[in-house]
Order: sequence, then structure tokens, then C-alpha cells
Amino acid sequence: MRQLPTLSATEVPSERLLLRKALHDADREGLIELSTDPEVRAYIGGPRPRSEVEQRLDAVLTANATSRPGNYVIADNTTNRLIGTLMLARRSTDRPGHVTEDGEELELGYVLRRSAWGAGFAFEAATVALRAAADELPDQPVLVVTQTANKRSLKLAARLGFRPISTFEEFGAEQTLCTAPLSMFHI
Repeated sequence: MRQLPTLSATEVPSERLLLRKALHDADREGLIELSTDPEVRAYIGGPRPRSEVEQRLDAVLTANATSRPGNYVIADNTTNRLIGTLMLARRSTDRPGHVTEDGEELELGYVLRRSAWGAGFAFEAATVALRAAADELPDQPVLVVTQTANKRSLKLAARLGFRPISTFEEFGAEQTLCTAPLSMFHI
């Protein structure tokens, strides 16, 4: 089975942000915070134990591993401080929530540190990533899947132009599947 492409850019700048694939040692505390903060993780499986997160992160940083395809750090473009993470990757065919027969659509996901909420960073990061992908990849559906209870995420998806098309159960909760054509983000 061939690997479908994702956004290949190693860095994608915007007015206030820099999406970058590279992980830096300075990202460590921010990544730990994203994985252990109960409010940040409320709709994505809950907080993980700090020791488990530290161990996994140290292994990745020690191996100087590059990010998985489609995964980016969202950093402040002035300070390079980690604000959150963004994923524009292929949704696995073995998971529910698809709009094409073959599956593996592009899926957009994002998570921000609580201190960055409400400043428009998720909208800015998602917009710049989707525009870059629209310039590089053929038109195709893009998905946003979020817990139906996560009203803020659904509001952001709608603001980006995604429309809800169905719901399904996954991870013990109802999920809403939203979609938009990638061509919509071409400027």
C-alpha cells in the first residue's frame, strides 16, 4: 500500500506563528504541559502521567527523531516558544470517520497550551497549514474529528469553513465528523 502524501514543508510561517517539524530541546516543557494538563486534554483522552510523557519525550529528543509526517510544532515566530501542536496527516483506514470509500483523508487536528487559548492562534495555524497544503496537494476532502461535547473545537471548525456531516462513537464518546475541500483554502 502506497503512502499518500501530506504537507511536505518543514516550516510554514504566518503573521504571528511558525509551524515547524523540528523538535527542539526547549519544546520539552511545553510538550509535557500539553500532555498532562487536564483542561487541554479534556476532550482527547484526559491527562497522561508526567513520568510516562517525560520518558517518551526524552526518547524522541535523544534519538533526535524528526516529527511524523504531517505533525508540526506551533511556535511563536518571534520567540520560537512552543504554543501547541498541529497535525495535518492521513486518518487511518482502521478508524471510523471517513468521507471517501478508500479512507486515508487528510485530517486536521490541533492542541494549544491553555495560556494560548482565545488569541486566534489555532485559527491562524490551521489556516496557514491548509493554505500550504492546498498549494502543494491535489484537491481532496479534509476532515476535522472532535468530540461532539467540544463546542469550542466545533465552533473553530465552522469558522475555518468545515461543515459537520455525521457523528459516530470512538474513544467512549460521540465524535462529530466535519469536512471541507482542500481547494477551499487555495489563495
